[in-house]
Amino acid sequence: MKVEITKSGYEKLKNRMPWIYHNEIKKHIEYKGIVDLVYKNKFVAVAFYNPVSKISARVLSFEKIVVDKEFFEYRIKRAIKKRKTLEHITNSFRLIHSEADFLPGLIVDKYGDNLVVSFTTAGIDSFKGIIIEILIELLNPKGIYEKGDKIREKEGLEVINQTLYGKVDDEFIIKENSKKFVTFLKEGQKTGFFLDQRKNRRIVGEYGNKKTLDLFSNAGGFGIYANANFTKFVEISPLACSLIERNCKLNNLENYEIVRDDVFKFLEREKDVYDLIIIDPPAFAKTKASRKGAIRGWKYLIVNSLKLLEDGGYLALFSCSHAISNKDLIDLALSSSIIDNSYLEVIEFLKQDLDHPYLINIPNSLYLTGVLFKKEKL
Repeated sequence: MKVEITKSGYEKLKNRMPWIYHNEIKKHIEYKGIVDLVYKNKFVAVAFYNPVSKISARVLSFEKIVVDKEFFEYRIKRAIKKRKTLEHITNSFRLIHSEADFLPGLIVDKYGDNLVVSFTTAGIDSFKGIIIEILIELLNPKGIYEKGDKIREKEGLEVINQTLYGKVDDEFIIKENSKKFVTFLKEGQKTGFFLDQRKNRRIVGEYGNKKTLDLFSNAGGFGIYANANFTKFVEISPLACSLIERNCKLNNLENYEIVRDDVFKFLEREKDVYDLIIIDPPAFAKTKASRKGAIRGWKYLIVNSLKLLEDGGYLALFSCSHAISNKDLIDLALSSSIIDNSYLEVIEFLKQDLDHPYLINIPNSLYLTGVLFKKEKL
């Protein structure tokens, strides 16, 4: 089956950008599955094709290939091999990261002997049986759980949460470096754990050890890694607050306070001074349309956090949205430091850990960025 792409689509594929949008296809066909993308009748790539989706074609290869069990086995083995270096650091990591591992729409997270999988595109979903078979053969897991992602609806798929194989632990203890964290494998993100911040937790935790303020704490990872003389966690979710409590006890953290509150309201009244502040909010801007409001929110957070940061203290900022870039964080930090009459020195540029690869031909694969600053006053 062949699908003709436009000139703009062809130019994108020449740069190895693997997505073709609905308007970059000359004439849509009533078919879902594997197609050859062609331009002026010349082969360009093999792709998953779904006319229902805004991203109508997702490239599998820029060479002519047969998409069968052998194809998936090769790609999955390749992804597993890339993660070998993480096995001595943690028992939990992302095994397959969609396009960044050349398997569009496939997410596989490994938690010990448990696998949590998501099939977010119609193309990859049609090979679910083969993929599960390969994962069982290669990894011999105790269980495999499919976690439904709302993005499936954009592909014309039902959102499903189900055990696909064996028995999956409801509760699991993540071990990374010398730390331990509780997570619930079948629950949603609010009670989960962000594997992509693993390296950043370690780096940021090396700075500031007197008094830490962990904003938007989620499960408390940054504050626990800092292991300060005193740590204050601020988190609005009651489930996350209960997780922070458990994780503090797991890691023998003694001097801490968990504040269940909206971070913006908390910053209105907070007077304590800290030597390390972490701002790691949920995505304020998931689209360009919501960017303006997100910028305002970020400015408020940084200005008010700088007021609480001592001279010589450290400020870590993280954005998990492609709409707010590293440059945006630096620009916001600069304008905020001017209001604070302070200077900010860049100590580290940060991004998602290696099990969430960033490929330069896929700009959106760099979705988590961060900067660690040191505050100075003259």
